[in-house]
Parts: sequence; C-alpha cells; structure tokens
Amino acid sequence: MASDEGTTTRIDSWLWSVRLIKTRSAATTACRAGHVRVNGDRVKAAHAVRGGDEVRLRHGGRERIVVVAKVIRKRVGASVAAECFVDNSPPPPPREETPVAAHRDRGAGRPTKRDRREIEQLMLRGR
Repeated sequence: MASDEGTTTRIDSWLWSVRLIKTRSAATTACRAGHVRVNGDRVKAAHAVRGGDEVRLRHGGRERIVVVAKVIRKRVGASVAAECFVDNSPPPPPREETPVAAHRDRGAGRPTKRDRREIEQLMLRGR
C-alpha cells in the first residue's frame, strides 16, 4: 500500500482513498464543479497527483488544504489514510458561529402568517 516516489494516481481516486470524500463519484463531481485544486490549478478528475502536491478541497462547507505524503490507489483504514497526507487546513469554525437555520417540526403543515414572519426574522438575523 505504500508508494514509490514516482507513482501517480487520479485525484478523484486519491481523495476517496484517503477518506477526504465519502464516495469516488462525489470526488468526481467535486472536480467537475471546480472544488478541487492541485498546486493552485483547478483540475479534472483524471488529473495525476504525486507526492508533495498541495490539494485544496472545498467540501462540507469548509476548505481543506492537504499535502500529499503518499500516493495510494485503494481505500485503506482511517489510521493508514491519515498517514498519506499532511493536513494544513484552518480549524473548522466553532458551532456557536454557524448561523441558526429555521426549523419546523415534521407534519406541522403549512406555516401560518405568524410563523412566516418569525422565519423571516431569523433569516434577517443570519445575514
């Protein structure tokens, strides 16, 4: 599972292998949408990644910045996957800073005029 210095693999496969993205198809979709950059350039899913490359990934509401330490092709356990990259990402924002989303109970029916006004007030506070 360890790699040599000269080996390469596809970026979508590597993102899935080191468990940065849950599925390979989601990694391919992220590449198509322009959420993946290697050494500062937007890349397609088939772009070759090698050791030492800097990968920037916007996923799950935050940006992950990782440096490729090992190139692997197959999905491995979480402890082995953590050794395959160096995480230089900024820490995620604390939960208190995330905006509050409007929530309605399931089956509560259509919002009343009063409910709608309360939802609008919440939306204005989140801006």
